[in-house]
Amino acid sequence: MFGANTTHQHGGGCMGLWVCLSLARTKERRTDVALPPVPLSAKTRLAALDSLGGAFSSKLLYDFLLERRLTVSDCLERSLRKGGGEEQAAAATVCAQLCVQLGGGDEGEEGFKILRPVLSAIMIDGCASVAARQSCARALGMCCYVSAAEDGEDLVKSMSHLESVFTMSYPNREGTLPTPNAGTPGLHGAALHAWALLVTLCPASRLTVLLDLHLPKLQACLESSDVNYRIAVGETIALLVELGRDIDREFEFEDSDTLCESLKGLATDGNKHRAKNDRRKQRTIFREVLHYIENEDFSEEKIRFGVEGIYIDSWMRRRVYDAFKEVLESGVRHHLQFNPLLRDIFGLGPPLILDSSVKSSKISRFEKHLFNSAAFKARTKLRNKVRDKRADVM
Repeated sequence: MFGANTTHQHGGGCMGLWVCLSLARTKERRTDVALPPVPLSAKTRLAALDSLGGAFSSKLLYDFLLERRLTVSDCLERSLRKGGGEEQAAAATVCAQLCVQLGGGDEGEEGFKILRPVLSAIMIDGCASVAARQSCARALGMCCYVSAAEDGEDLVKSMSHLESVFTMSYPNREGTLPTPNAGTPGLHGAALHAWALLVTLCPASRLTVLLDLHLPKLQACLESSDVNYRIAVGETIALLVELGRDIDREFEFEDSDTLCESLKGLATDGNKHRAKNDRRKQRTIFREVLHYIENEDFSEEKIRFGVEGIYIDSWMRRRVYDAFKEVLESGVRHHLQFNPLLRDIFGLGPPLILDSSVKSSKISRFEKHLFNSAAFKARTKLRNKVRDKRADVM
């Protein structure tokens, strides 16, 4: 199907795509062929998805996918609908990577329209594999963030489905947290992180409602028995407070004293029954959250790729970067260098074409920092301005 040059260029990823396309076409083979179609085993389909995911993570394949996107979407949809838990989890991850490959244009929106209903259905299905539900939550958040830019209805529906998952960890009317089942804290954390990503797209009118509704409940969830879920809650609280302060410089959480006391306890937690690495990770994150809540102090981080870099200087910027890192894993730096979608989101401009003379005339670190921050904030304001026109929908 592919020439030698194409296979060499795209490596094992395209072989995985070939297998996926073969799966999509088994039902399209002619009936007058002597040999019957051979169904692919679950192991082969899983290997194909893993190979495809590796290619999507490490390479840009927009031109290659443009004419094949519907076939690939159909293949992924059938893996989600008919596959086992492991296959569903792998297919959901590839769905998110496919949206990142196609970008936020018509092609990405078209794919999202196909995949959103099945991703949502698996995520809220209590009988589905927890791993599959968790992967679908991440994919739903990423696909909606990338592909539903002009559709407020899709944004609202996706956020509502995510809320239906992580609010299961909220305290009951008596203020008692539910006892989590095996695997559910990971699912709730994934849904919460995906929801927090979509919150960054909401207009001010919608944000005000979300802050009033969720901040008190999330504060109670800081008492969760799962360290990773506690951390997800803490990061989301910091993000919501940051967004609240962007709307109103005088914004203050109603019960900020109690919140700060809870954060201080988590930032200095020394319980020996918890793993040492868990304690260290928790203390680090909650020190950052506490410093931001009290002093608006954020620990800036620089991500380098090639001769460029971006500054992670806000909770919103960190959530967006972490979301892409979860989907693309080690390939996130490659996409930051060459993927127009990520470069637009982080205000990097067109991909650089460098030679030795250009490398010797790089702008200063401070100039890059100012440019990146200004571009990121300008893009966010522009997106929110568009969404304010849909405030009645939100």
